[in-house]
Amino acid sequence: MTWRYSAFSLLKEGLSGQKGWEPAWRSPDSARSYDVIVIGGGGHGLATAYYLARTHGITRVAVLEKGWIGGGNTGRNTTVIRSNYFYPESVALYGLAHRLYRSLSRELNYNIMFAPRGMVSVCHTDAQMEIAARTVNAMQLNGTDAELFSAEDVRRVAPAYNFSPRARYPVAGGIWQGSAGTARHDAVAWGYARAASRLGVDIIQNCEVSGFIVERGRCRGVETSRGPIRADRVGMAVAGHSSVLAEKARFRLPINSYALQACVSEPVKPVLDTIVLSLGTGCYVSQSDKGELVIGGGLDRIPSYGQRGNLPTLEGVLAGVVEMFPSFAGLKLMRQWAGTVDVVPDSSPIIGESPLPGLFLNCGWGTGGFKAIPAGGTLLANLLATGRHTDISRPFDLDRFARGRLIDEAAGSGIPH
Repeated sequence: MTWRYSAFSLLKEGLSGQKGWEPAWRSPDSARSYDVIVIGGGGHGLATAYYLARTHGITRVAVLEKGWIGGGNTGRNTTVIRSNYFYPESVALYGLAHRLYRSLSRELNYNIMFAPRGMVSVCHTDAQMEIAARTVNAMQLNGTDAELFSAEDVRRVAPAYNFSPRARYPVAGGIWQGSAGTARHDAVAWGYARAASRLGVDIIQNCEVSGFIVERGRCRGVETSRGPIRADRVGMAVAGHSSVLAEKARFRLPINSYALQACVSEPVKPVLDTIVLSLGTGCYVSQSDKGELVIGGGLDRIPSYGQRGNLPTLEGVLAGVVEMFPSFAGLKLMRQWAGTVDVVPDSSPIIGESPLPGLFLNCGWGTGGFKAIPAGGTLLANLLATGRHTDISRPFDLDRFARGRLIDEAAGSGIPH
């Protein structure tokens, strides 16, 4: 009886334009002042607002988004969640995010469809296997699950891979992280938005930040398309547009923005139940719950703020995937897109106060922003609430470039950053 009633209600709401459903989050007019403003309505910005309210009890918070929430990189990625990094600082950061993701559906009371299906980074040469062994040792020492795979181990988890003796990149083995997985990217944004809104956070869409209010050398708010909005503390989580807003605040960030494109195939029957990355092709692929093959690769190295990508880069990515899985060659593509990623010289993020006091940064995630959302939100919320770093965020402060304490994770994902 309950199921029939629910099905009837679903049909009724669909035919009526969903007029009877309560919105998942509020869309209020902006107030003139808040305790904290968070610029950016993607995963990191929404997570920051949620943890400000839930962990620190700060609910007079506004999330300002120039478009719609989740319309940037949060909705333009390949949904991979992993923590297979080399340096202790990186493992602590991405490990925090990984742990939070595992219980996030329960935390937010919203199904983000996290699926720990495992990930294998395939090696093709003796040199790559030597580096893989070092990486696995480092991951295990840093408390992250990792296993050094042989070629037969790779065949066991990815039997459709190209094991031909004539393969351009023969399989030598790989790095396995069994706890890696995927999640529904839109659901992550929606879950955080709903939870933050219920705690009193104002989510204000179609509100573009055009400048900063600076008084006595300190950030006191922002100028927006809806007028000035004041706050004692402002956080910035705008991914590939971080350098644009930094310029409006009159400082420069060591960031270049590039397009990272991806695509999905037509849906097919289950053929791949894990995430596979090739260190030879720099490409990676997984299969979604709908049967689509989700495909990604390296950056288009022409600086750009575009969200389209280009055909030569896409052609290179697809050629790499066909080398990995020859049986995929006949599939049709359904969709293609690009995200604008902000890349820092050492391929590690920037978390900390900016050169403009009162303005705090969460940027420079490069290709790793989605997998880090819970950690990025937690750490930026702590900075905005207390003005102090945690042990996890401290190594990623902007001052590391002046101190020479770089965290060079350029090979952290096995693809060119």
